[in-house]
Amino acid sequence: MTTSHTTSAPSHFEILDPRFEDCVRSSAQIEQLYTGCRWAEGPAYFPAQRSLVWSDIPNERMLRFDECTGQVGVFRQPSGYSNGNTVDREGRLITCEHGGRRVVRTEHDGSLTVLADRYQGKRLNSPNDVVVKSDGTIWFTDPNYGITSNYEGIKAEQEQPGCYVYRLDPLTGELRVVVDDFKGPNGLAFSPDERTLYIVDTEQDCGTMRRFAVGADGVSLSGGEVFITCETGFYDGFRCDEEGRIWTSAGRAIHCHLPDGTLIGRIKMPERVSNLVFGGPKRNRLFICATTSLYAVLLAVDGAKTF
Repeated sequence: MTTSHTTSAPSHFEILDPRFEDCVRSSAQIEQLYTGCRWAEGPAYFPAQRSLVWSDIPNERMLRFDECTGQVGVFRQPSGYSNGNTVDREGRLITCEHGGRRVVRTEHDGSLTVLADRYQGKRLNSPNDVVVKSDGTIWFTDPNYGITSNYEGIKAEQEQPGCYVYRLDPLTGELRVVVDDFKGPNGLAFSPDERTLYIVDTEQDCGTMRRFAVGADGVSLSGGEVFITCETGFYDGFRCDEEGRIWTSAGRAIHCHLPDGTLIGRIKMPERVSNLVFGGPKRNRLFICATTSLYAVLLAVDGAKTF
């Protein structure tokens, strides 16, 4: 059993292992950058623009935070009940839409390209979270949260026989199922070396994250065992830092796990956390979407490079 250690870190940092002290600094504070959302989700950081885009799902809008000025404005409305977002290798925004039941790309001129909306002739459920691998392929989860009611999408019949995890090759248009045994696949992320893919299941009795080994072909997955569990909340979105530590939402907190799964510390948050992303010029500013607000905290570690 892990126990808390006496530390000079502020009260919102809970040190469970001395190694967490290397990740945080006593002067670091949680900053509330914006509030007024109904359910904030899917932050994506643009290095060239020093800006962050995120989704406010029930309000059907996407917002943009300018890191240089601190100003927030509407990025897109209506947004198709967008949820997860990420940036591809060419600096374009990739978005999961609950309402459109599709994955779209925002081109440099602002136009939208539909990347995926059907599998084997049937509409997707409601794409949720998305990551881009270094080879340009797009991996996303497809639970049914956006079609069960009109709160985070448009109520509709489910056409797919299950809730799958997909891999899309944007060059060929090939869409394939890579995992088919999740109840509610949600957040996902690759380890820094891309040899491991972590995926959250939000339809279990507790927070559950599974771990898959990526094959030498860069496509096939094996394993899938439960990697970590959280008894105090549900995992949703998460990201890795450059040393492979996992920073994950966990109810009203962010948990930091070592690559072997050891929980070394928590950041206590004032609201339930949905998702997070590393950003800033050094990738050491953790941007956090939590219920009604966008927060940030400056860390002593850098996020894994994903762009």
